[in-house]
Amino acid sequence: MIELVNISKSFGQAQVLKGISSTFVPGKVNLIIGKSGSGKTVLIKSIVGLVVPTSGEVLYDGEDFVTMNLDEKKRIRRELGMLFQGNALFDSKTVEDNVMFPLDMFTHMPLSEKKDRVNEVLKRVNLVNANHKLPSEISGGMQKRVGIARAIVMTPKYLFCDEPNSGLDPQTSIVIDELIKELTNEYNMTTIVNTHDMNTVVANGDKILFLHQGNKHWEGNNETLFETDNKELMDFIFASQFLKEARNARLLALKNK
Repeated sequence: MIELVNISKSFGQAQVLKGISSTFVPGKVNLIIGKSGSGKTVLIKSIVGLVVPTSGEVLYDGEDFVTMNLDEKKRIRRELGMLFQGNALFDSKTVEDNVMFPLDMFTHMPLSEKKDRVNEVLKRVNLVNANHKLPSEISGGMQKRVGIARAIVMTPKYLFCDEPNSGLDPQTSIVIDELIKELTNEYNMTTIVNTHDMNTVVANGDKILFLHQGNKHWEGNNETLFETDNKELMDFIFASQFLKEARNARLLALKNK
């Protein structure tokens, strides 16, 4: 479990995060949403240690990541899986070598065991027989699945996804959403997703944290989302006519119960 306790972050005179507290639980897809500039990226970077909070605690199973020494932080980082917005694949490495990279970095497994593990996760993300292809030889959706395979190859306790549907068509986005949710359940991971994709919010929002101007402005899930009267959240979520109609249908169903 990951718990944030009064996380604040300032860059000079600009306060980007203002006392954020929340809990992200295992086996759930936890979403961080909000407009550009709301503090989402700084928050997720604070959680994984790429940004040091000005104040507050980031607790991994009760241990404060912020105050850990270097060796202690390395221990936690070995349990983190990261899916980057731009996939961050090595262009000159094959799919197999990209997925194997964390095993090369953090384990002393024999090569045969590494290959077995790589094949296992590639099969899990439906990329059988793609081992020897280069990233440039596969589609954007396949590249995203390579990124997911690499993120889970170490069997992480915590999975972080930064805009996993960025640049994907709607149908492929649904496939990626479903895969992330399935893997979260299978591995019982604490999954945290930074997203603008409202389809992701509706489908995968087991827990939703909405940031507005650096504050935690609302917290709930994809069911309570349709019942809130939070104006800023309404303006953000229901910008599309489809979601407005979905909300109205939800409210009508609740009224007729």
